[in-house]
Amino acid sequence: MENPPLESEIKEDMSLKNHPPDKDKDKDTIMEQPSSPRHRKVVARWLPDEAQRPIIDDAPVFTPSLEEFVDPLAYIEKIRPLAEPYGICRIIPPSTWKPPCRLKEKSIWEQTKFPTRIQTVDLLQNREPMKKKPKSRKRKRRRNSRMGSSKRRSGSSPAESTSSPEAEEKFGFNSGSDFTLDEFEKYALHFKDSYFEKKDSGGDIVKWTPSVDDIEGEYWRIVEQPTDEVEVYYGADLENGVLGSGFYKRAEKFTGSDMEQYTLSGWNLNNLPRLPGSVLSFEDCDISGVLVPWLYVGMCFSSFCWHVEDHHLYSLNYHHFGEPKVWYGVPGSNATALEKAMRKHLPDLFEEQPDLLHGLVTQFSPSILKDEGVQAYRVVQNSGEYVLTFPRAYHAGFNCGFNCAEAVNVAPVDWLAHGQNAVELYSKETRKTSLSHDKLLLGAAYEAVKALWELSASEGKENTTNLRWKSFCGKNGTLTNAIQARLQMEEGRITALGRDSSSLKKMEKDFDSNCERECFSCFYDLHLSASGCKCSPEEYACLKHADDLCSCDVKDGFILLRYTMDELSSLVRALEGESDDLKIWASKVLGIEHSDEDQTKTSSVISEEKKLKEGSFDLNIDLEMDYQEDVKEEASTSGGELTASENLGVSVEPINLGFLIFGKLWCNKYAIFPKGFRSRVKFYNVLDPTRMSNYISEVLDAGLMGPLFRVTLEESPDESFFNVSAQQCWEMVMRRVKDTSTSLGLPILPQFESINGLQMFGFLSPSIVQAIEALDPNHRLVEYWNHKNQTSSDSKDHFISSNCSASLTKGKLFGVDLM
Repeated sequence: MENPPLESEIKEDMSLKNHPPDKDKDKDTIMEQPSSPRHRKVVARWLPDEAQRPIIDDAPVFTPSLEEFVDPLAYIEKIRPLAEPYGICRIIPPSTWKPPCRLKEKSIWEQTKFPTRIQTVDLLQNREPMKKKPKSRKRKRRRNSRMGSSKRRSGSSPAESTSSPEAEEKFGFNSGSDFTLDEFEKYALHFKDSYFEKKDSGGDIVKWTPSVDDIEGEYWRIVEQPTDEVEVYYGADLENGVLGSGFYKRAEKFTGSDMEQYTLSGWNLNNLPRLPGSVLSFEDCDISGVLVPWLYVGMCFSSFCWHVEDHHLYSLNYHHFGEPKVWYGVPGSNATALEKAMRKHLPDLFEEQPDLLHGLVTQFSPSILKDEGVQAYRVVQNSGEYVLTFPRAYHAGFNCGFNCAEAVNVAPVDWLAHGQNAVELYSKETRKTSLSHDKLLLGAAYEAVKALWELSASEGKENTTNLRWKSFCGKNGTLTNAIQARLQMEEGRITALGRDSSSLKKMEKDFDSNCERECFSCFYDLHLSASGCKCSPEEYACLKHADDLCSCDVKDGFILLRYTMDELSSLVRALEGESDDLKIWASKVLGIEHSDEDQTKTSSVISEEKKLKEGSFDLNIDLEMDYQEDVKEEASTSGGELTASENLGVSVEPINLGFLIFGKLWCNKYAIFPKGFRSRVKFYNVLDPTRMSNYISEVLDAGLMGPLFRVTLEESPDESFFNVSAQQCWEMVMRRVKDTSTSLGLPILPQFESINGLQMFGFLSPSIVQAIEALDPNHRLVEYWNHKNQTSSDSKDHFISSNCSASLTKGKLFGVDLM
């Protein structure tokens, strides 16, 4: 835009003159400083003769067929050998892929406001060091709930990004106005028209539209050789709660089934992160920007600076509408070279801020990178197209005008090796993580064990998911190698510590289930192992910093292991296809019974020298127990009539057992309610009762109210039912099914007069009950155990009474006087 004007030169934007602000509606505008770009006349102008357009090669472009487009992860896997050497690529969907954008609904477009940040484009590369370094950004992580957020570590960015507000304010990216999309479009058009305006020989302004090449040349002129101050707005990193996703999540608003291809597709960025085959599906928290997409509303010259994704994840960006977005990508193999080149050319900034690239506030010319031998490639992304970035591929770019894009992360199995490198790098840099890498790694291993076991069974369940997981296993398989590498890393670190075997202890299964355990020194995630000391029971270190935890005698310290090295070796063999080891691990993952001979082999897996405490084959998941058992006999109903849940032959699949809270409200006579418990069950779809769909049942924490029960239609997460009673929760689902049936003219099934909420949650399923009871070995949930013991006693008395009636003579039983 302009050099800072004199007071007399400050003018209001013409659009604001023509449309005077309403006192209440535009109070954010009125409260802005008069020097804000929104109140200034655009005086900076295009200098075409000084263009600095980088001359670099374009990254590849892919055009999947309709058949290839069905499965995003399979397609990414297919193009990876061709695209990964570039770090970035463009994907043009089939011509039939035209998802409607929900942001264009009038209520959103004209009424919903979003925050922006001011970017001073001429200072992105050429600026003076600051005295204080910016704080690291903090990602928001929340459980799968609309009931608040859950803490987790900090990170960097999804797909494209600017930076944290703290970093931006120190580097010139101050908070800007709040806009609606309608307002932002008008402002962006005014800015661009003014900046690139042309005059004819008579001095009259001629309507003219610059090309992408024109804009690109001018952008890098501003960045590299600025002559004027140019300030723009960017609505970046907009979380789901601001404008929401540009993709529709629910199809019930629409007639027909055309919308299903968009709401259920893996290319819908709300679905992509947790697709089968993405290891992010084993993360049960909604990490904003990683598993929940972020929106980006741009204008001409608004920028996203050089960065890599959190944990070196893949990212996918979809351009919903508007003018092109120009990207630059550097392959992961050149990441170190890029960092070296930027340190060479910006020594003062890096001296003051060693982790400058984590701040996402520094742009750097691809031309300079090319001169330094760094491979850099260009992508021009148009409306309706995707841009895919690969692990540890640095990327940056800018917008050519008003547009809107959406981005999220994804983690195919081949990412695991990159993710392991990322957490080791984070540890060296003392940088917080966003994910528990080990939890994802083990989750993938458990899923692969399930797939291998099902494929080895007599019926051989050959489906796309099982075959995909099998492809990652076997000797030298991608997943097998990832587990093997992690095993070797753990073995080396335990050996290096030189501790006596007596200091090795079994990690409790809930060690990190209700809090995030990380190294006190380097923030390394402690899901797999941790070092502690008696002097500080709530503070732990990773194995690399075990000796730094305290100055106590070594004998007071201990090392917690989730699995022994022999157990992890067994897991590697299971993934390689060794039948005995596969059977051992399948018995835990799937709850399969096996013979005494197999039990002996299981015991032999446990290393004698470790001598860890009993129960060594604790997978910390007893989640996928045998959920096919018949539980009809457990449900009690009045009048001998079957409830809806009994008529359906309910099979409840446990997902997460959760952990116990020892309070009166967290159990009743009939069930214990672990916080964080999750299960899956099939029931009639509340949107379309003619078909069965999966529902997720959960136990949340409502504070003083105790447990809060929630049931969610898995394919439509917005369809959630909350109540402080599990029974009422499922009755709400039942009523909704009946109401929908009535509205659609469908017959109401006579058996749906009642439903057993406890049964639908799985709290009457014997295998689940057994697993939950094991969480309370000391019987601290008194109401439940008293009732259970009384029931057992009554049943025993009834048995004795029934079978010994013949011995009752003259008021005596077995010679004991009953009177």
